[in-house]
Amino acid sequence: MAQHSRAKKRRGRQQRRVRLIKVLGVLAIAVIVIGAITLDSLRTSPNARIPVKDRSVGTSKTVQSTPPATATSTSARCPLTDLPAPNGQVPQRPALAIKVGNDPGARPQSGLSGADVVYEVQAEGGITRFIAVFQCQSPPMVGPIRSLRWVDWHVVHQLGHPILVSAGGIIPDIQGVKAQGWLHYIDALSYVGAPFVRITSRVPPENLYGSTAEIWKLVGSKTPPPRLFDFSTQVPAGGNGVDTVVLPFSAAEDVSWEWSASAGRFLRFYSGQPAYGNGGEQLSATNVVVQFVNAPPGKYNESGPDSLGVHSQTVGEGSVWILRNGEIFKGHWERRTLEQPTSYYLSNGEQITLAPGQTWVEVVPNWVQASETPAP
Repeated sequence: MAQHSRAKKRRGRQQRRVRLIKVLGVLAIAVIVIGAITLDSLRTSPNARIPVKDRSVGTSKTVQSTPPATATSTSARCPLTDLPAPNGQVPQRPALAIKVGNDPGARPQSGLSGADVVYEVQAEGGITRFIAVFQCQSPPMVGPIRSLRWVDWHVVHQLGHPILVSAGGIIPDIQGVKAQGWLHYIDALSYVGAPFVRITSRVPPENLYGSTAEIWKLVGSKTPPPRLFDFSTQVPAGGNGVDTVVLPFSAAEDVSWEWSASAGRFLRFYSGQPAYGNGGEQLSATNVVVQFVNAPPGKYNESGPDSLGVHSQTVGEGSVWILRNGEIFKGHWERRTLEQPTSYYLSNGEQITLAPGQTWVEVVPNWVQASETPAP
């Protein structure tokens, strides 16, 4: 009996050891599974907090693990229009400003519809000329390219380190622009052949054109300009419906802008006749900024006797009309230094934003009697 009892006890101890081993095995498997799940969660969660060794102090700390930032088509916006950048990336190149003629013999011009921004500035003799600015867009040909004026480099200084192209200019203006260390100035008359060409369908001086892509190749800079305007898709408060705004620079440059609800843009006219681009399209804009400025005469004749330049003052402050979304907003503009972009405000101090898209800036001397026709 005693021997049978000892054998029974040994079998009991063996059975308990087997059960304990099975329990420990199950627990070990559970620990491994839970650990694997936790580690996988840490690896796949973009906001996981992972202990790492801080080599600088020899202790452990917790840092935030984040995935690398990538540019997408929804986040990359053109700096001068706020439209989605082509192929999801802002082109790595500076703003390119080209001086384009606008006397009747220069029309229709090439490239204006493909500009990010167009400035219209008063020249001597009652004519106006354009400073067409390109960055995201790159039309194949722009022109006719015309001569430099004092106001040109004062306008484009707010574009960071842009390229400015003209077809020569008077000696004081050429000396003045070449003294600007922040600017890449290109005189198209200094080149024979690419990137400039004389077309045969027009007579000089209205036959000089340039390729934007080839002009960019002349300058090594790859820095895009800063944002020029404050944009918002939301129409600000304080506007009134507008049908037409007339800017009678002169008899030859009787400019008007008319709202087209069907196009969702303002259309450009000369003396009531549509203004066309070289491709047959009517010139138009998402935004029109009418910036009223002091414009004293310059010191030098630009194109013969009694043709003093017009030195439009774009630094300081003055009245402004902004046209967007079929409305007109009246307020004032401010620009404290040449480097700063121009800002626009209502009388109550609220900023006037622009709609994403192409903007035309009309730099209008205070003597021009602008007028408006309210929306019907």
